[in-house]
Amino acid sequence: MSVISRFGGSWFLALLVALSLGGTAGTAFAYTPGCGQIPIVYGIPPWGFHTGSPLGAAGSYARGHGNVDLQANTVSGILCQEQRSAGRPTRAITMSVEHHLVYHSHYAVMWGYPGNVMKIVVRVRASNDPGCTAGTIGHATLFASYNGVRSDSVQFFFPAACRSQDHLYHGTQVDNQVPPL
Repeated sequence: MSVISRFGGSWFLALLVALSLGGTAGTAFAYTPGCGQIPIVYGIPPWGFHTGSPLGAAGSYARGHGNVDLQANTVSGILCQEQRSAGRPTRAITMSVEHHLVYHSHYAVMWGYPGNVMKIVVRVRASNDPGCTAGTIGHATLFASYNGVRSDSVQFFFPAACRSQDHLYHGTQVDNQVPPL
């Protein structure tokens, strides 16, 4: 007599459901601090950015990408940031995007240039920065200039305990895609 027929098909079905949910839960908690798991997205994603190549012994960089629905005012995605200082351990965080799109405009002006802007809420999912623990809520402003100008920017804002992760990336090394309306 087989195990399936002995305990009934419902036992086997319950086992399959438990295994599949276990795989999903494992994926949900698979965040690690830093940018190692987040690829640089080239081309034209719904939204995405990178602030340049990873640096050597000192400096910082960030990247992220995701989906956005401007009509529904929703956004999703993943971001990371790494800060390196000579002689000190790298401080790295990985963030997810909260669902509500705070603000977006196709008629923004930053750094003296027109472009698209998007403001999002982020949640730290993994961190090796002792002052910036998982669960911390922050904000990010993404600006993509247009008309052939390269003056894109990404800026992170965090509460006091996580202030070490506040950072502004701006200039020609920043490549940002923010969707128009």
